[in-house]
Amino acid sequence: MSDARTAILDRLRAAASPGEALPALDSTVLERRHWPPAERVLRLRRGMEAVHTEFLEAGPEGWPAVILAFCEREGLKNLLYGPGTSAGARLAEVWPADGTRLVPYDRPVETFKEELFQAVDAGFTTTVGGVAETGGLLLEPGPLEPRLLSLVPPIHLALLFASTIQDTLWSAIRALGWGQALPPNALLISGPSKTADIEQTLAYGVHGPRRLIVILVNDLPRTPA
Repeated sequence: MSDARTAILDRLRAAASPGEALPALDSTVLERRHWPPAERVLRLRRGMEAVHTEFLEAGPEGWPAVILAFCEREGLKNLLYGPGTSAGARLAEVWPADGTRLVPYDRPVETFKEELFQAVDAGFTTTVGGVAETGGLLLEPGPLEPRLLSLVPPIHLALLFASTIQDTLWSAIRALGWGQALPPNALLISGPSKTADIEQTLAYGVHGPRRLIVILVNDLPRTPA
């Protein structure tokens, strides 16, 4: 073994050995930003609209109709969704038989890969929250809503309840319990897919959805007049 390699390994072993305890993390630094719920909505929306995210407002009972109206207005042939979620089941209950076709993502990707990548117009997913400070959606893809559902279709429709928007990523991690156990998969999405070439020309939709549509459900308590 060379002397250089021995020296490197010795330093690594020394760094790994018990030593002086690290100072406790001052959580007040991470929790320094707090806003009222309505202000969180405005901050998230402002941050995401700055990177071309689009918003549709809805009430707790009327959000399926808002999605349907969008699909009809845009002339979408189909909408891919997860039928195993409560939101997916509700969407299917009210979806009409004619017009935009509701397509369940309920099979292995290998069995409909060509349809997924070539023939799906839009994908619908739920979210588990949002981040007001930076503007972004939090998703936990899994068997009921595979990750490709939000990454492959050219249009991504995401259902966001205003009450789930947190002040910061730190507060979102605490609220979702990610500090104790991280989910197998998690996504933080701030806007549609974008990339730039060497001349800094920005293009959307090259490596993912070219449009991100947030269905923002206002489920915040009414403030007294």
